[in-house]
Amino acid sequence: MNLFQLFKASLHSPKKIAIFRLISIGKVMQYIFIFIFLLTIISFVQFINGISVQQSSMEGLLEYFEDIQWLLYPFAFVFLFVLNTLFSFIRVSIFAYIGTFILYTMKRRGDYRHLWRTALFASTVSMILSLVVAILQLENGYIQITIYAITFVYLVLACRFYPIKK
Repeated sequence: MNLFQLFKASLHSPKKIAIFRLISIGKVMQYIFIFIFLLTIISFVQFINGISVQQSSMEGLLEYFEDIQWLLYPFAFVFLFVLNTLFSFIRVSIFAYIGTFILYTMKRRGDYRHLWRTALFASTVSMILSLVVAILQLENGYIQITIYAITFVYLVLACRFYPIKK
């Protein structure tokens, strides 16, 4: 399957999300890093716009940024990429850990590595919402709770399609 097919199926089919646990780790990493890269680009644009606003308000800062601009932007982009990667992997890992408890209560069989992949594809809708929230620069605790609840619902629905313990 190509990445677009994975994306499209993970938006609407919990059964396919459960099946995606068998996809190779290389395809899974490509999938998550596309989202991370998009989120990093959005964060970087907001960073540049924030610096532009700060530069216009302080004259001494403008001269300083002109001197180190060639150094500041690459390091900022790398830092944002690493930070977004860290947060994305932590979020998926926490949901995979929660998924182990879901499987245990549903008396289903599954490894953590399978649940990690399932949690990643279950968080597709929440990643898209995170991108939209980042673009619109909305800051609200209820939005984050809603995003996490959507991931949780997709994860529970996908866990229903895991094999039953004997």
